[in-house]
Amino acid sequence: MSEIKVLSKEVSELIAAGEVIDRPASIIKELLENAIDAGANIITVEIKNGGRTYIRVTDNGKGIAPDDLPVAFLRHATSKIATKRDLDSIMTLGFRGEALASICAVAKVDVLTKRLQDDYGTHYVIEGAQEKCCEQSGCPDGTTFVVRDIFYNVPARLKFLKKDSSEGNQVADLVTKLTLSHPEISFKFIRDNKVEILTAGDGKTYSAVYSVYGREFANSLLEVDYTWQDIRVTGFTVKPLSSKPNRKFQNFFVNRRYVKSKACAAALEEAYRNSIMVGKFPACVLYIEIPPNTIDVNVHPTKIEVRFSDEKLMHEAVYFAVKNALLKNDRPNEMSLEKPKRNFTDRELYSFPQEDNSVQMKFAVEENSPNTAETPHSVPAAQEFPAEEIPIPDEPPEVRRFEPAVSRVAVVPVSENEKQAGADAFLASLESPPEEKPAEKPKVPEKVTVEEINRMMSEMPLPQEPEEHSTGDFQFINQKSFERRSVVVETKKEPEKPKPVVIGELFKTYVVAQAGDEMLLMDKHAAHERYIFEKIKHDAEQLDTQMFLEPVMVLLSYDEFDALSANLETVRKLGFEIEPDVAPTVAVKGVPIILGEDNPTDIVTELAKNFIEQKHNPQLEIFDDLYHSIACKAAIKANDETSTLELQALLNAVYGNENIRYCPHGRPVLITLSKKDIEKQFKRVL
Repeated sequence: MSEIKVLSKEVSELIAAGEVIDRPASIIKELLENAIDAGANIITVEIKNGGRTYIRVTDNGKGIAPDDLPVAFLRHATSKIATKRDLDSIMTLGFRGEALASICAVAKVDVLTKRLQDDYGTHYVIEGAQEKCCEQSGCPDGTTFVVRDIFYNVPARLKFLKKDSSEGNQVADLVTKLTLSHPEISFKFIRDNKVEILTAGDGKTYSAVYSVYGREFANSLLEVDYTWQDIRVTGFTVKPLSSKPNRKFQNFFVNRRYVKSKACAAALEEAYRNSIMVGKFPACVLYIEIPPNTIDVNVHPTKIEVRFSDEKLMHEAVYFAVKNALLKNDRPNEMSLEKPKRNFTDRELYSFPQEDNSVQMKFAVEENSPNTAETPHSVPAAQEFPAEEIPIPDEPPEVRRFEPAVSRVAVVPVSENEKQAGADAFLASLESPPEEKPAEKPKVPEKVTVEEINRMMSEMPLPQEPEEHSTGDFQFINQKSFERRSVVVETKKEPEKPKPVVIGELFKTYVVAQAGDEMLLMDKHAAHERYIFEKIKHDAEQLDTQMFLEPVMVLLSYDEFDALSANLETVRKLGFEIEPDVAPTVAVKGVPIILGEDNPTDIVTELAKNFIEQKHNPQLEIFDDLYHSIACKAAIKANDETSTLELQALLNAVYGNENIRYCPHGRPVLITLSKKDIEKQFKRVL
């Protein structure tokens, strides 16, 4: 009896579906990619119970033809590719033809779809790969997928699903990635009847990032726009001080497809090297546009991984793009002294100020007045202030009350006859407006002397002479007509950056200085440490070499041997003397003196590893550690006695130097505070 059997259609489809669909997020990923490929610009995603019992994806795309709908759920059915040549230029998100077949194999699916040119839509129902219903139906243009009871027929897979909250978070993360990759589409994500994500779909990347990650994350971004050998890298990366504790905020999109790439992540982190604190990782939203024939997107069932034909070129493109953004757009950290805003209640907004922190107003009466009753808001005479000495309450600028500047109002008793006379005068003024007095004629002096006439003539402005290039028929001839003129082209000079001046020192650690309308605070230890580090690193390109009496033989792997052999000139500049021997062994004849007595085997192996990873700067991590150690020991320490001249020289070396913004450990070197912010604190400006 034969032991090899052909699997039934039901079993084979369940096995194939397991490769593509493993959780609710997998279903939503496939449906969203199809909606995007259909040209939709409004997409709604709704889930209940983490997507385990209910999933709805609605789009306004081009829809599906009634005859194509049953075929779309067959395995290997797709409209994205037709021939093998199409595999070399894939620009759509879904193309494998397995998504709908895998979804209907493990869930109950309802579809409502309609094309723009059709009068009626189509309602299609399929459960466990078995068609249940196909009929005409009224529905809007586009397509709606409703998926219920995922893994209802595969209990073994159902029990491996996590809690509803965890599965829902996976869906939210997926919608986040697609929202960032397609800012021109308005996404709405509803979880258990609550809207969690809503984007404008205005095509602006910053708007999508703001909607997904919030204001604080969006305000910490630096714009990236760089092209390197037909590879364009755009998007945003964060400031070094806004780094994250993990790599979950690193988003890479290749041709608008979210991917996970070790080459891109390594290039990103190398660009932040020596500018970020230990244990922190940079975050980014980077879009990489690359010719489709240079990548392979069909190396993973979920298409989340891609393969580049030239990973070194990709590494360099991302590295240069991020490094350029950091050097060009990152600026010293600005100190903010704004008060935290407080929400005021209606009672606080419309009530009178209290006695302890606000103006006390009272209408005082004269001693001879018979009405001596005080108003409800009056205070004893001992707390009465003159008008110019009323204390101003400390209120937020957005809350302003109208308070009359009244300090004393005298109430004088008036008789009945005086009241009647005043009323008659008021009525008379309404009936006949007051007569306007004729304007007084200017007084003309009877006698005018010659001296006064000359004085008045000298004070009169001279008439402007017409230009010689006038288009009129007549042209004035004056003394300027016979002058030889020369054309002077004025070139606008860029305003020079104000030079910083040291004012003093705080706590023997922080240097206080002024540069134009800015106040500077500099950490003298961090600044001096970075200055020494850059100087050592710059001079380290031609390091002195310590030669060995006998060469040290180092055994490498074959790929390490090839990488090291191809970069012998770069290795020599770093202070190494290495010669290839019988593969995969190299002979180390000398190492940089700065390495001391460290084992050359480990160092050469690490150096070869850096070349394999296509690092733009192949210098070793151990070099940076040594440079850090030397710079930290040689730099000025906090609480050290430092003269003003030394501080001024250090400030001049640091201020305006684009390479000295952070110490080698990632701490900021310089922070600024504008004059306007200081004046706001002293209430000089509002």
